[in-house]
Amino acid sequence: MAWIALLLIGFGVTDLVHSARHRPLLPECVGAVAVIVVALVAGLTGWRDILAAIVIAVLTLAWGQCVTRGFGRNRPALPLALLAVSLVAVIAWSPLAHDAGGPLQRWLDDTPLPLLRDLAADHFLLVLGATLMQMSTGNVLVRLVLSATHTISPMRYDALSEPERELKGGRLLGPMERLVIFGLGLAGHLTAASVVIAAKGLLRFPELQSRRDQERIHLLTEYFLVGSFVSWLVALGGLLLVA
Repeated sequence: MAWIALLLIGFGVTDLVHSARHRPLLPECVGAVAVIVVALVAGLTGWRDILAAIVIAVLTLAWGQCVTRGFGRNRPALPLALLAVSLVAVIAWSPLAHDAGGPLQRWLDDTPLPLLRDLAADHFLLVLGATLMQMSTGNVLVRLVLSATHTISPMRYDALSEPERELKGGRLLGPMERLVIFGLGLAGHLTAASVVIAAKGLLRFPELQSRRDQERIHLLTEYFLVGSFVSWLVALGGLLLVA
């Protein structure tokens, strides 16, 4: 599980830094450094773990570059393929990883917080990585899939009529929604998570129906449905990895 967690943390930190401060090469470099630092703090110092951390750091650098080029050159399939291949490869090789421990496990054992005190370091890292993925990375994946399915395209809309501008708040509501679903799922309240999903549809319905142009309604509905389902899959995928 430790290697899976390192991959999620690397990609999550990269996208989070990118959303906060967009500088060339800065986000992926910070993400790669985070992978190495977390591996050392978690006591992953065996030769296999060190080699895996280096490979994951390289994948993190590649992720940042692929996302930038995917959006800049309208090639969303490249970062999506990289993410899929990276996840499959890391999951396949994860049984070779040693259990995380080191200073991180000692901190977890000594923390006064009851929720953390009984956690194994591996599980803590996996929850941390999955949580980071619900934030900016979730938004990145939604935009990539929307672009890959031609649900949004610079050739179809001008700057003032893009669906993401008409349905305001998506980039903020998306992470909040995923974090709520992910948190409720971790707590074992999947029914409450389904209520959140249903509530989003009810709240957006009047906004979708307020357009006079019938074709515009269909385009906005398609945008909303594709984006929402991808967003929910990111949250559910995080729960599946943590379970």
